[in-house]
Amino acid sequence: MAARKVNTEDECRRILYDVEKGVFKPVYLLMGDEPFFPERVCAAILAGCIDEASKDFNETVCYGGDVTADQIVTAARRYPMMADRQLVVVKEAQRLEDIDRLESYFNAPLDSTVLVLLFTRAVMDKRKSVYKAAVKVAEVLDSPAMRDYEVTSWISRYYASRGLSISPEAAALLQESAGTDLSTIAVETDKLLKNLPEGASKVEVKDIEKNVGVSRQFSIFELTKALGQRDSSRALKTAAYVGNAAKFRMPGAVNAIFAYFFKLLRYGLLLASGSATPERKAEALEGTNPYFYREYDQAVRHFPPAKSAAVLQMLCEYDYLGKGGDGGTDVRDSELLMELTAKILNV
Repeated sequence: MAARKVNTEDECRRILYDVEKGVFKPVYLLMGDEPFFPERVCAAILAGCIDEASKDFNETVCYGGDVTADQIVTAARRYPMMADRQLVVVKEAQRLEDIDRLESYFNAPLDSTVLVLLFTRAVMDKRKSVYKAAVKVAEVLDSPAMRDYEVTSWISRYYASRGLSISPEAAALLQESAGTDLSTIAVETDKLLKNLPEGASKVEVKDIEKNVGVSRQFSIFELTKALGQRDSSRALKTAAYVGNAAKFRMPGAVNAIFAYFFKLLRYGLLLASGSATPERKAEALEGTNPYFYREYDQAVRHFPPAKSAAVLQMLCEYDYLGKGGDGGTDVRDSELLMELTAKILNV
């Protein structure tokens, strides 16, 4: 039987609910390439597990690079002082060199101790017996990196959880600025909330441009749109601006353009099949807000499947060049982007 795909966001919400109610497991394994959810759970446990009056006696926070497994076991086996439980948190647990020695504790954890192992952009080796012993008693949150096409939807949900709505264009622009780093998005959101007018309930592009410091007019988001419309003047102008930005890197730009044309290829093939139901459209344009479907309807006329496929092949070449292949390091990223943009417009 295939393993059930776990929704990290839902798992995080469930664990946070239990923590808020004062329900704690003896062990927590918080790990994964995306640190946002594990760090949220760890922060909630630190805030709610031990009351302020007894933190000095019953809360221990250490780092994996500074302690041994035996020291962690010794701390975890202590009994709380004048309290029902104690908390031991090990941050950067991936740096713990002798982590296998925790297995003995996992086999017989104390009910009066809450032990949290927080891995930063890493996971415990699931093949080892120490992990298999841990999962029998632990709450496990494994947070994989979020894929590009999932981020804008997550941004909309995150803003809703903060009591705000965000327009699809604003969400796309925020994603372009922050990438797939959810913690960065959360930080930028906190900054934005402090500067929104009192009573504001919806975030628009102008709010992102003003508070995050990114311009929609000159972004990869706008470049792909201009390419899809074969708007040569706007595409070349945008490419020139984007390519000369301080943080610009060619591989990231190629990835974004590739994602756009890959969706365009799938969408074009679907339309050509004559079976473009709303459900199949959503599947072909996975991760795309329906608001942007019109953009793909226009672009597919300029780039039918054969031309989209040709662009994808070209992008593979420029991905190689952007990473230094064939002496590509001697050519500036901005020059490569201009050259690529011109070639796409002429496909």
